[in-house]
Amino acid sequence: MSYVFIDGKFYDKENAKISVFDHGLLYGDGVFEGIRAYNNHVFKLKEHIDRLFDAAKTIDLKIPYSKEEIMDIVCLSCAKNNISNGYIRLVITRGVGDLGLSPKNCKEASVICIAANVTLYSDEMYEKGLKVATSSQRRSYGAILDPQVKSLNYLNNIMAKMEADRQNVGEAVMLNSQGWVCECTGDNIFIIKDGVIYTPPTYVGILAGISRSSVIEVATNLGYEVKEVPFTLFNVYSADECFLTGTAAELISVSEADGRTIGSGSMGPITRQLLAAFREYANDPKNGTPIQ
Repeated sequence: MSYVFIDGKFYDKENAKISVFDHGLLYGDGVFEGIRAYNNHVFKLKEHIDRLFDAAKTIDLKIPYSKEEIMDIVCLSCAKNNISNGYIRLVITRGVGDLGLSPKNCKEASVICIAANVTLYSDEMYEKGLKVATSSQRRSYGAILDPQVKSLNYLNNIMAKMEADRQNVGEAVMLNSQGWVCECTGDNIFIIKDGVIYTPPTYVGILAGISRSSVIEVATNLGYEVKEVPFTLFNVYSADECFLTGTAAELISVSEADGRTIGSGSMGPITRQLLAAFREYANDPKNGTPIQ
């Protein structure tokens, strides 16, 4: 039996429901976080909750709990579902309102927390790497809705993901209106050239990923130079290695982009080293919050 937290109570999965008048459902009005648990600890929980509150403040959404209370809800959800290694989806909606666009009649935000087992890529997929293709969908930017807001409206990403599915590849690379590489539909992107690691800066239009920042820290500690600079598809195609980072994916190599083989066509040596170091880092209790 799995249980979902909704507004102060736990419900079994079949009875975990929200109103059809919730503006999160009607308009994608809300924010969320995807979080991982490793080794009976919630990885980088404080950083996730800080980002959640920053996003909520940006869209003028008041979360009806303190940061500490939200952290407790996440840990309690894991304990309630016997999750020691898994995935947590934390959702804050604008709450119940009416059919009007204005949220002025939404009295209070709703808080939903789901803790469940995580589905990972197979070991073979990590070794072989993902094939990716460039999407025709351009990434939104700060003058529209800043991608640093992890909002419930993911249609931009979904449309790009549908293109990837149609091309039978694992992910879609999204560019901004100027042609700079931003990120994939659910992952940040890195390339490696001549031993230097590159990743796009947040200002080109990306989510400031928790896994992204963790990998930057891990790589720097290993002695690698990491540069946050804009780059184009030229740099992806000509890279020695390429990999993606995300809460669910962790760190996975890219073997092919738009039909061009990246490096050797499988996981490269630096990516392999970073993946092992990241997993060690993520499983270190000092980088997480105890579940019990």
